[in-house]
Formats: sequence, structure tokens, C-alpha cells
Amino acid sequence: MNIQENISLQRLNTFGIARNARFFTIVGSSESLAEALSWAKDRNEKVLILGGGSNILLTADFNGLVIKMEIQGIELIAEDDAHYWVKVGAGVIWHDLVSYAIDHNWAGLENLSLIPGTVGASPMQNIGAYGVEIQDVFESLEALEKATLRIKTFSKQDCKFGYRESVFKNELKDQYIICSVIFKLKKKPDLNIEYGAIRDVLKEKGIDQPGIREISEAVIAIRTSKLPDPKVIGNAGSFFKNPTILTSQFNELKTVFPEIPGYILNEGVKVPAGWLIEQAGWKGKRFGEVGVHSKQALVLVNYGNGKGEDIISLAQQIQQSVMEKFGIQLQPEVNFI
Repeated sequence: MNIQENISLQRLNTFGIARNARFFTIVGSSESLAEALSWAKDRNEKVLILGGGSNILLTADFNGLVIKMEIQGIELIAEDDAHYWVKVGAGVIWHDLVSYAIDHNWAGLENLSLIPGTVGASPMQNIGAYGVEIQDVFESLEALEKATLRIKTFSKQDCKFGYRESVFKNELKDQYIICSVIFKLKKKPDLNIEYGAIRDVLKEKGIDQPGIREISEAVIAIRTSKLPDPKVIGNAGSFFKNPTILTSQFNELKTVFPEIPGYILNEGVKVPAGWLIEQAGWKGKRFGEVGVHSKQALVLVNYGNGKGEDIISLAQQIQQSVMEKFGIQLQPEVNFI
């Protein structure tokens, strides 16, 4: 195990925030992860698990041990007439998995193309896009319990998935570290092309009978047209969750804002946070080194030398503005460190 000291995290978080780790190590297996956790426990050091760094906002130097998760591997472990079961290491880059699945004609991940981050973070957030969420393709996962250093298997039911939620963000927060995930993918695609602009992109390309590769390419085209590349401008993708409000509240808002979009769910109506932020006048606004992206108001950006505190201040102003205009409380999707 190689423990390094005073390591910059600027290139390891997609916001590009310049903060340091007191201690830093890279792990490539559950065994080396357990070893690193034991090292930290013996020295009473705090621990931060870092995957792709795409869903965090650093607000201070981390005075503890940062563990960079790089457990690799994509393995077909079982199949039947309808499905493939694929085991994937937590450190695999998410889009690398999507590309691998498409190359092998494993269906189910295509709508989740180009989402930043690693596989290990995907069940924690129950990541989703264009009508598909992780829970739709999830079978189980293995996670290391920090207290005992033992591996436990979690089923879909155990994970308690919700909208950008799981048991690992709630009652089991900071108690387990995901090491691998098993996905249940389809041999016969069940294409989802109704959500967002996928159908429009396919029509523009003259594709009337798409496969999973064409769906993936359409999603990539949509995302790249709206979302900034973190390698060019610091960001963490969608900063806020899309709020779900009561149907009665949505109907009241509809009388004042007839154009307000909404997606009917069992628990209410989901309203696009980006639309709310744009209507509140924030789209494209810049404040020194931070701002709101000019093409997608849901994305907060760091133009180069911004601090985590600057992003938080901007986010709080946006929350207050949206609350005053619409009576809706926005919740951050990004984790503050």
C-alpha cells in the first residue's frame, strides 16, 4: 500500500476545485481497500472515497485519507435465453461500461450514455437519464462494511432505490463502500426513445429503426449539445435534483405559469429544475470565477479559479430565488465535502 501525503485533488474532481488531501492512496481490490481502511482506523483518520469525482464539491482541504477507487473488471458471469448478468468493478468508468455493453450487444444501458463518474457511484445515486435508472438494470452489488471490513451482498430490495436515492445515501450513509455491481442486461432490446429529444435526434438522422448503438449516439449528441465538458470547464453535471411536487401545487402553478412543464408520477408531478432556474433568470449568469451554464441552467460551472464556497453561495441564491418565484425548494444532487 502506497500512502502519499499532501496531494492535490484538483484533477480528481470534475469541478476542478483546487483542494488537497492530507493523505492519499489508490486501491485496485477489496483487499487493498480493507488495508487502507485499517491504516486510517489505526491512526484515527477520516476517510473519503473518491471515484470519478463527478458528484462532489470540495469546500476545504481534506484532513484525512482520500482513497481513489480503481477496482476494475467487466465480466459476463451468467446468461439465459433473455438476459446477461455482468459483474463490474466499482472503479470502471461508467461510460466505458456503456460502450463495452453496446459493443457486446448487451441492452439496457444505452440511455445512460456519457453520464460522468464510476460504476461504484451509480447505485448510490441511482443515476438516471432519458427514462432509465440504474434500478431498471440492477441485480445486486457487493460492498465492504467499514466497521467490520467484511463484504456484504445487497439485492435491489436492500438498496431501497428512489429518485437519485438509495440506502447508501440515507440510513447506511458512510457505512459501506461499494466494490462491484452486477447488472442484468437484455438480449432483446426494449428501446426507450420517448423521453427528451431522442426521437427528434433519430428523426434528424433519418433513423426509423434504431438499435442500442443508435440510441446511445443520440443520447451522446443531446448531452454534448447541452452539457459542458468538465475537461474544458469545471462542473458536476446536474447540480440540483428535479423536484417532485404535489399535483395540487402543480395545478396552481399552471394557472400562473401555463407553460410550466411537468411529468406525472405516482407521488406527484416532477418539474424540471433547469426550467425553474432559467425562468428565475439565472441561465448564463457569471459571478467572478463561477456561474450558471449558458446552455443548461441546471449546471453550475467553475471557470477556472472558483472555490467550493463560491459555488455554494451561488446555489443558495438560486434556491432562494426559485422558492420566492415558484414556492419550490430545490435540493442539491452534488455532495458537499
